[in-house]
Amino acid sequence: MKLYLVQHGEAFKKEEDSNRPLTDKGKSDVGKVAKFLKQANINIEKIFHSGKLRAQQTAETIANIIETSAVVESNGLLNPKDDPKAFSWQDDSWDKDTLVVGHLPFLAKLISHLLIDNEATVLIAYKPGNVVCLECDENNKWIIEWMIRPELLPD
Repeated sequence: MKLYLVQHGEAFKKEEDSNRPLTDKGKSDVGKVAKFLKQANINIEKIFHSGKLRAQQTAETIANIIETSAVVESNGLLNPKDDPKAFSWQDDSWDKDTLVVGHLPFLAKLISHLLIDNEATVLIAYKPGNVVCLECDENNKWIIEWMIRPELLPD
């Protein structure tokens, strides 16, 4: 089983737009990442986002571009300051490749929690639009399979 952890694309500052939708750069970056996932034949069966507009827009863009039949769902456990342990309890029931769109510091803490059971140790330097792919091995241990940043992808 694979878990794709995506930080939402670049969003407007709160002072510019309190709803914080994706900027044009954010939309472009998410589009590049989604095209990469499609070309890599990533098969995503579940998609969750935090419910915040920028995360929803990111999740929906990826779902549309990769042409998945997975339903894009809001999950209230993915907000910036949420406890990754509360979300990770779900990993026992995860049997499908899942994409999660969320925020910092939550995503960084979730990765640290899953990999080394210590959310205080930062292992990944996220930027908007990054995707980290984790895989759960046969011993139910998570490993980093790969990571991609939008700026590494062609336009």
